[in-house]
Amino acid sequence: MEALRELSRNNTLGNPVRLGVMLYLLPRGRVLFRDLLEVLEVTPGNLDSHLKALEKAGYIEVYKVIADRPRTAVRITEKGAKETGEYLRALKEALSLIPAED
Repeated sequence: MEALRELSRNNTLGNPVRLGVMLYLLPRGRVLFRDLLEVLEVTPGNLDSHLKALEKAGYIEVYKVIADRPRTAVRITEKGAKETGEYLRALKEALSLIPAED
């Protein structure tokens, strides 16, 4: 039951879009805003609001990169990687409580 308590405490990662952002960032470390838009299929405004919540929680950093033109990039922080891992472990534990169907 501790896993269920852990899941209910994390309001930031409990949102599907924010969890999707973190799952996409976890193996990559850093991605462009436009890549997240494409993968998550959300509007720019919607993604921006979720990124602000993740940034406020200290899970990501949003910054500008200059390539052919300025672009917005998103980087996962050490805190974000750690807490996403803990959230996923709690989710896995909670899912193990569900009896298998015959």
